[in-house]
Amino acid sequence: MGNQKIVCLDMEGVLVPEIWINFARVSGIPELKKTTRDEPDYNKLMNYRLNILKEHGLGLKEIQDVIEQIDPLDGAKEFLDELRSLTQVIIISDTFTQFASPLMKKLGYPTLFCNSLEVADNGEITGFKMRVEKSKYSTVKALQSIGFDIIAAGDSYNDLGMIEIAQNGFLFKSTEQIKKDYPQFPAFEEFDEFLAAIKNVL
Repeated sequence: MGNQKIVCLDMEGVLVPEIWINFARVSGIPELKKTTRDEPDYNKLMNYRLNILKEHGLGLKEIQDVIEQIDPLDGAKEFLDELRSLTQVIIISDTFTQFASPLMKKLGYPTLFCNSLEVADNGEITGFKMRVEKSKYSTVKALQSIGFDIIAAGDSYNDLGMIEIAQNGFLFKSTEQIKKDYPQFPAFEEFDEFLAAIKNVL
């Protein structure tokens, strides 16, 4: 009997649309379309976003109302349900509990490791707290240190740390550039193919 396996998945771009890009569209604030692909420094990016929200007088409730309208990607819930019937799954995301909760509900409440926002009594988002430095990489390392084999998958630059150290790493719905730069990781676009590939290594 080998080590127990845990599948670690990124959330945005893999299971649900990019929250900020959707929020920018629904709220009509194009500056919020900026993501880690445009600004790799996450602290800088988040402070930039919080300033824009403040300028527009938008608090947590308004953001959650918009996120309520976002649905998981087609097939994501079925994929997760089947995967969770086979093994443990943890979603590791750089997002915040308060943003993710409406989406977690639609995905059937899978386990989510992410960060948290600091919110004032009046609903204004005053800051944010990162759970740990390089959260995806650090989380996978920690799980490995207590005897788990990890299957990791994501779509973006900030997922590469965990994909590289996982026992099995995959790219899912990634960019052409990342797929070209990291040909050693099998890349998938469709949930059924991706599920079959994971089943192969379980």
